[in-house]
Amino acid sequence: MQNDSPIDALLSKLQPLRDALGTAVVGQHEVVEQLLIGLLAGGHVLLEGAPGLGKTLLVRSLGQALELQFRRVQFTPDLMPSDILGTELLEEDHGTGHRHFRFQQGPIFTHLLLADELNRTPPKTQAALLEAMQERTVSYAGTTYPLPAPFFVLATQNPIEQAGTYPLPEAQLDRFLLHVRVDYPTEQEERDILVQTTGSSSGTVPKVMHAEDVLALQAAVRQVHVSDDVLRWITRLVRASRPGAGAPDAVNHWIKWGAGPRAGQSLVLAAKARALLQGRFAATRDDVQALIAPVMRHRLLLSFAAEAEQKGADDVIAALLQAVPFPA
Repeated sequence: MQNDSPIDALLSKLQPLRDALGTAVVGQHEVVEQLLIGLLAGGHVLLEGAPGLGKTLLVRSLGQALELQFRRVQFTPDLMPSDILGTELLEEDHGTGHRHFRFQQGPIFTHLLLADELNRTPPKTQAALLEAMQERTVSYAGTTYPLPAPFFVLATQNPIEQAGTYPLPEAQLDRFLLHVRVDYPTEQEERDILVQTTGSSSGTVPKVMHAEDVLALQAAVRQVHVSDDVLRWITRLVRASRPGAGAPDAVNHWIKWGAGPRAGQSLVLAAKARALLQGRFAATRDDVQALIAPVMRHRLLLSFAAEAEQKGADDVIAALLQAVPFPA
């Protein structure tokens, strides 16, 4: 695979892609990397961060750099499933007078979908989106419509507003490959944002790749090698997150419900994508350590003891890494 020149040509476009995003988005390097990992691994990403941190700008810039169609849906309490998936319209043929139904595609029929404030919409609408994310098809009135490829959902939720929100159930959170936290910028980055956004420069994002390139990279991710040691470690980490007789003390104390098998699948795929993003054809323990928090933080249900001791999912994951070291 190393001698495969088409792959080398695609890998050479990854750094220009990061640079292109950097022209519009100041800082947030870790968030950008995790977003690209989600895209290359063929998964979906849940972003959590305060308003005004550039989440929408980031996804729009990604769409422009990849020449992919981008749609944004603002989720509200009165949003219906048909507002996302589409609806049937009754049309009349003026020549013959015949009437027929035509399916009008909704905003989900796109390459990049930004589901803004997903936790503000009722469970019925959340479920419609999450089902389409999983199946990559939309079924309406007995007909199944395939979604475009690549199809990448980036959902955001605001951690501040809790009133009037509908928290996503654990089973639906599990469908997201990564849960990425967006933090406030540093002082220098915030100054750069002020200069960039209040001046006359437009900050146009150059086009770097096409949809076909993204699909080829997603296929290449599957070919990345993972050693038996790394696979065994990932399996042990995921299994150790479930409370029980053989689980670490921290897990039994702080976790009510552990991660399912999908966590292991996601961790392997994300590690492979990170390796490819850095120009490597083998995933390492460093890839696993870098991604275990975004892969697992939304898959753990913490106990009352953890909440009482003000322990977050990331604290529990750090304890898990200490309790289950890499096989010597």
